[in-house]
Amino acid sequence: MSSFFTNPGAQKKRKRPAATEAPKKRLATTKSSSKSATRGPTKPAAAPKKKKDIERDEDISGSELDTENEDNDILSKSGSDESDNEGETAAEKRLRLAQRYLEKTRKEVDEIQDEYAFDAEEIDRDLLAERLQEDAAESKGKVYRKLAPELDFPHADPIQFRWNSGTVTSVSVCPPYAYTTTKDGYLTKWKLQDLPKNQWPQTTRKKPKKPPAPPKRRPERIAFVKSQPLKAKDKTFQGHTAAPITVKASQDGKFVVTGGLDRKLVVYNAESLKPIRAFTQHRDAVTGLAFRRGTNQIFSCSKDRTVKVFSLNELAYVETLFGHQDEIMDVDALGQERCVSVGARDRTARYWKVPEESQLVFRGGGEGGSTNTKKHKLPTGLNPASAAHEGSMDRVAMLDDEIFVTGSDNGDLALWSIQRKKALHVVARAHGLDPALTPNELSGGNPEDFNIKDIPAPQPRAITALRTIPYSDLIFSGSWDGSVRVWRLSDDKKKIERVGVLGQPIDSEDSDDKEEKSLARGFVNDIAVFERGERGKDGICVVAVTGKEMRLGRWKYMKEGRCGLVIYEVPKTAVEKKKQEEDGVNGHASDEE
Repeated sequence: MSSFFTNPGAQKKRKRPAATEAPKKRLATTKSSSKSATRGPTKPAAAPKKKKDIERDEDISGSELDTENEDNDILSKSGSDESDNEGETAAEKRLRLAQRYLEKTRKEVDEIQDEYAFDAEEIDRDLLAERLQEDAAESKGKVYRKLAPELDFPHADPIQFRWNSGTVTSVSVCPPYAYTTTKDGYLTKWKLQDLPKNQWPQTTRKKPKKPPAPPKRRPERIAFVKSQPLKAKDKTFQGHTAAPITVKASQDGKFVVTGGLDRKLVVYNAESLKPIRAFTQHRDAVTGLAFRRGTNQIFSCSKDRTVKVFSLNELAYVETLFGHQDEIMDVDALGQERCVSVGARDRTARYWKVPEESQLVFRGGGEGGSTNTKKHKLPTGLNPASAAHEGSMDRVAMLDDEIFVTGSDNGDLALWSIQRKKALHVVARAHGLDPALTPNELSGGNPEDFNIKDIPAPQPRAITALRTIPYSDLIFSGSWDGSVRVWRLSDDKKKIERVGVLGQPIDSEDSDDKEEKSLARGFVNDIAVFERGERGKDGICVVAVTGKEMRLGRWKYMKEGRCGLVIYEVPKTAVEKKKQEEDGVNGHASDEE
């Protein structure tokens, strides 16, 4: 064994010769020579070799020397790092890491300043302090961003896009790419277009004579994969053999994970959509997925009433969480090792504390606006039969590590906190009521023989899609009323307040021709949201997928529905834009001073 591996780390550093000395040739050593070197010289040195023999030895052992030198370089670097930090106390290590974090944050703030062309010292301190406060709040898992007043939702620019496919069941976004799944078995990768001002940048000093090309709006299809039912009996096949119904993309853009009706959870390479590994631990259809924020740990829920944890860095199954009494419809997670799931007709939401191996149970199914009591009064003119009780919890989304929102089949949008077992606030019939059936529809074409009193009361629309922007006050919900509605968390974090509808002025939200103006025709089965620009300086983008059927069944069918995407570009408000311009002017003025 070479003496290199027996010497302490301090002696592994390579000493470089002085500039005046000529470089010496290094000869390959044998095992016997290395052993004798460690034990000490016992025999007189051998006679020097001839020149030809030395050259021959160098030719033979050249490759060995190269690999040995590379290993020595790597080990010497690690040894030097360990020796530099050797004897460091815990307090000194924390101080060193904090200084490194501050240096990294200063570089990011300097990049923002260069973009806006100001570098005043006072503004520098404010930006750095603001960034540190936001990072500290996010590490604690608290809501710290108030985005609702800054965004102009009524003037959101909608882009409708559809292709020849079945009902789109799920969508996930890792900018600038979006991933969708459909009921006809396709997983598709799309490239979303940039904002118009960023699509055709000017590359010359002189202004071009020709006008710029019109901006692109439709997404571009990059790749797709289809399930193969004929390989259902092939145990070595790593793809889906039935339709995938849910998809999630990792935050680092390396992995795309889908869950399907074939009880598989398939991991793909995000760049080429080539399947890497298929997990078969679930015993029924996989209905929901959620990545732990900033990691490659993923939670999956299934109709087998379990939540399972996987680690994609090791491509390994970790553990199973038991507790639900019915099919689990959805799951969501944020930065900490926690997740929230909803259990359909057991009407419970469960908050899982994975390291502690415990869970908190939140039971729904209460009044919540379905009965006429002192606490929950029905609006005037509403038929009591239209105020349905909660039958199933179908959707869940987390605002922070202590507050989450659920959506139910009776249209209730409920706000929950881990500090209370009951809902903090419930918005009843969040997406309104279905229109009443006509006598012709109920009588089978003979309305004369039908009694008008037998017409059932109109029923509320269920919440079919729910999404939030993590650690902010924004909530997005979807149903089959042709719109994506926006809600906000109140300042005291105890209520859900209505903001409006994407792409519709506030005056026309309740007008009769809303169905004609709406672009989200059909069932809104899923919603994905991401921010444009650095920390959302250019607004946000909302991607909603629609179809003629619900994502998990055919309980209701809409002929007028469209299978495709609806993309909403939500800009900043005029007040917010003016504020950004004033900040830029103040930065220039302080620069000149």
